[in-house]
Amino acid sequence: MSTARFIALMSLIFAEAASRLIPHPPDFTPITAIALFGGAYFAKRWLAFLVPLTSLFLSDLVLGHFAGPYVYGSFALIVCIGFLLRTRRKPLAIGTAALASSVLFFVVANFGVWLSGFLYPRTAAGLVACYVAAIPFFRNMILGDGFYTVVLFGGFTLAERFWPALHEPVTVR
Repeated sequence: MSTARFIALMSLIFAEAASRLIPHPPDFTPITAIALFGGAYFAKRWLAFLVPLTSLFLSDLVLGHFAGPYVYGSFALIVCIGFLLRTRRKPLAIGTAALASSVLFFVVANFGVWLSGFLYPRTAAGLVACYVAAIPFFRNMILGDGFYTVVLFGGFTLAERFWPALHEPVTVR
């Protein structure tokens, strides 16, 4: 990966991660888009995981809370969804991946909340109550994931058009 491309990718991600620290509606955050984008664009898989999880961890430190293992695990899975976009960076594929990522996060993170047993009993009714209580936040999550995904993927596509140095080198196999 060229230095210019790496700096551009990191700059976009840093800007989005910083936006988590400004006032925003609940669950309207950039972390899902960062994980998806990292999986799609970083050539080194370890970097694709490191960047979004570190962004989440550092912003958690600033905000004064820890998201928990189910949240971090969901973002690691979202990076894997991003891997599927490496060769298919078309609007429909990206939009589908963003929506799938939102659903995955909703299912996994809320399952973790239920499993902890602090807010809901560990019964079928408790699981249903947990998911039902989370529905109002799901709308903001989908909107935020969509918005930040467009900003990252669209912004980088535009940047590549104006600065050819950002293009990936073509490898011959």
